Amino acid sequence: MELEERIKNIIINCLELEDISAGDIKDDEPLFNEGLGLDSIDALELGMALKKEFDISFSKNKEENKKYFYSVKAIADYIRTQKNGK
Repeated sequence: MELEERIKNIIINCLELEDISAGDIKDDEPLFNEGLGLDSIDALELGMALKKEFDISFSKNKEENKKYFYSVKAIADYIRTQKNGK
């Protein structure tokens, strides 16, 4: 499965988004506010699920993490850089 699809499925499953399928989430669509409408609690849950699934860590810098969590594509790019750096 493509990384972006895995991320979409993690978003749906860990946040229990019942009325959304992976096909409903665009790779470059914002995940927070005007996009998918996620909030800071969702970000924490999603971050923990991504850490567990991909064995990665995120910055302690809130502004950096906002960039990483902007969209599915941004998360996928971050995961790829973390995996390539290990």
